[in-house]
Amino acid sequence: MNSFPLLFFKSNKTITLHNVPADMTLLEVLREKLHCTGTKEGCNEGDCGACTVVIGEINNGSLKYRAINSCISLAHAAHGRAIWTVEDLAGKSKELHPCQKALVDNHASQCGFCTPGFVMSLFCLYQKKCAKGETVSRSDAIESISGNLCRCTGYRPILDAAVSMGELPIINIEEKLVLKALKEITLKTSGGNNSIYHLPSDLTTLLRIRSLKSKAQLVAGCTDVGVWINKHYKRFEEIIDVTRVMELQEIERYPNHLALGAGLTLEESFSELRRDRPELTNFFNRFAGKTIRAAGTIGGNIANASPIGDSMPLLIALGSNVILTSLQRGVTKHREIALEDFYSGYRKTVIRPNEVLTWIKVPLPVNNEFTRIYKVSKRFEDDISAVCLAISIQTLNHRITNIRIGIGGVATTPLRARLAESSLLGQKWNESSVSNTIIILKHECNPISDVRASKNYRLHLLGELMHRYWLESQGHTQINLESGDFEEIQS
Repeated sequence: MNSFPLLFFKSNKTITLHNVPADMTLLEVLREKLHCTGTKEGCNEGDCGACTVVIGEINNGSLKYRAINSCISLAHAAHGRAIWTVEDLAGKSKELHPCQKALVDNHASQCGFCTPGFVMSLFCLYQKKCAKGETVSRSDAIESISGNLCRCTGYRPILDAAVSMGELPIINIEEKLVLKALKEITLKTSGGNNSIYHLPSDLTTLLRIRSLKSKAQLVAGCTDVGVWINKHYKRFEEIIDVTRVMELQEIERYPNHLALGAGLTLEESFSELRRDRPELTNFFNRFAGKTIRAAGTIGGNIANASPIGDSMPLLIALGSNVILTSLQRGVTKHREIALEDFYSGYRKTVIRPNEVLTWIKVPLPVNNEFTRIYKVSKRFEDDISAVCLAISIQTLNHRITNIRIGIGGVATTPLRARLAESSLLGQKWNESSVSNTIIILKHECNPISDVRASKNYRLHLLGELMHRYWLESQGHTQINLESGDFEEIQS
């Protein structure tokens, strides 16, 4: 099939590429077509960060910067955006960019393979902080490189570089030039019909395309689809990308619930959720790494239907519903389903071929609500859970008036633990009732043994995490890693 050219802004000019396959990754385009080999292929599944690049897009008249994994980002998703790789950072006289010089000055590179990825993550942080005259804290630095791995240097000198790069002479991007170029690309390609990679800008167009092309692969960030392409060797001749649909980028607040557009990135979604429940911040920061949260979407994480997706246990515990939308005989139809009823089997959902997941409805906090979520994984961040347990209770006079429990990693689907909930509802909230519920919880779940954890270990974790929840509800602190002050330790 012929396709509309792929256009993006890089190295101070607009790049035009023809005949780029729908499932070609951005990393392949950068290395094979543009010969920008500073961007490395490491894990090829979004885990190591060696392929990190920075994307710029127009947001309310200015540039919004995101560091992403180019290995699992599809090339056409960069259409109409700006891209920076490590080759683009030197100043006009070819001096090192402050984020590069800071790494050199702090001896923060050894073998160097991972260094370009670290540079780009720090460059994104630099644009968000240093270029605006703001200082970088150690916690800012830790979060910014949470998607980057180094096997030989250790992270202290890298963090030292991050907090010191703002002290060097500022190098600014000519944002007006970039904005002008991106607007010209939009004007040049608006209305263009890409027959293999569809980028609809509104919901009506998305639904129309979906009704005509039910077999085309839907993508919403590609953090999973990119892995399918690279690791499972799946091929997709035609793709529908939902991330440009305006309606799916919206956040709406109602008296009793929050409506999140399914196209919002995980970072945007979590930022909104933490406004109401700041106690969940540590969990949000542990969800994958910064680069994954900047590209992956809340709708994509849900619709992917992985039994170890971390957003679903939390959203189930909060009582969330999903909205499925379709076009039927020219009329837009909506279907609302409780999230725990959305899954019909391993990586299967009840979504119909002509439907699209459009919104997630999350109830707002109520009085006497106590919500926590716990994630256990081999790495502290940028890793998949062995078990993820989310619990939300409401009490009145020390009795439980409402309870919801969501769990990941213990069944073929994300699970709502209804039996455990029933055992607590109406009971006094005390250690005896908690102990009884732990027994029921272990009988209700049927995890498998795999490379992340054995069945028995997962069941043991459920009991320990439930007990931790009880302790926290009683005011205990300093009972988990998140309670530690790592910034103080490392400074």
